[in-house]
Amino acid sequence: MSAVLSPVAVGDSGEPLIRWDWIGRNSDIITHALNDHLVLAIVPVLVGLAVSLPIGLLCARYRWLYAPVVGITSVLYAIPAIALFVVLVAFTGLTRTTVIIPLTLYTLSVLVPAVVDGMDSVPEHVRQAATAMGFGTLRRLVQVELPIAVPVVMAGLRVATVSNISLVSVGALIGVGGLGQLFTDGFNRDFTTPIVVGIALIIALAIVADVLLLIVQRVLTPWARAGGSRRTERRAVRAELATPEEAAL
Repeated sequence: MSAVLSPVAVGDSGEPLIRWDWIGRNSDIITHALNDHLVLAIVPVLVGLAVSLPIGLLCARYRWLYAPVVGITSVLYAIPAIALFVVLVAFTGLTRTTVIIPLTLYTLSVLVPAVVDGMDSVPEHVRQAATAMGFGTLRRLVQVELPIAVPVVMAGLRVATVSNISLVSVGALIGVGGLGQLFTDGFNRDFTTPIVVGIALIIALAIVADVLLLIVQRVLTPWARAGGSRRTERRAVRAELATPEEAAL
């Protein structure tokens, strides 16, 4: 990408932090980098969720699996991304796959514990009530346990998504890093505008992704909103019925 970006004088005194004219001349390239960054960040999260969900459910059901699975994912998370890139380049080349695989592995270390914790958040009496109502294991899982576990799982998903949006930039070291390539271009030319643009867009992506996932969580858990409304109504009723002394308390 750096080779096709519009040139700019390097080392000029009084160079501004942001050259808005440079952004206008390179808007197509910046947009392409942004789209590439989105793909590299979102695909590992989706694949990681698809893999983590069954693994997490197995770990929640068979507790002896949890420790070794978390140990393996933690070891994978501890491996530096650049080391994984170097190893994978020999097999996958300088492609998106070389970046997606490590990010997917990192996602597992967040999502597997989130799924297990989500299943642990389901009260035992709720499981027993569902069983007493004739729910089979699969039906109870889909209609009772997973919906209750959604807030905890979504919390892990939000962390994984925001982390991936940041980690994608490391891929720029092998020429596949979305907005991260703006960083390398800026450093190579001692030019701050691409760096500032890359940082701003990555922060914006992280905020937008987090807000969208929060909205998805609220859509998937409508009872949480209803419960909050009922609590507000109860508090209002108690406030109306309370004596001045009680209201002061």
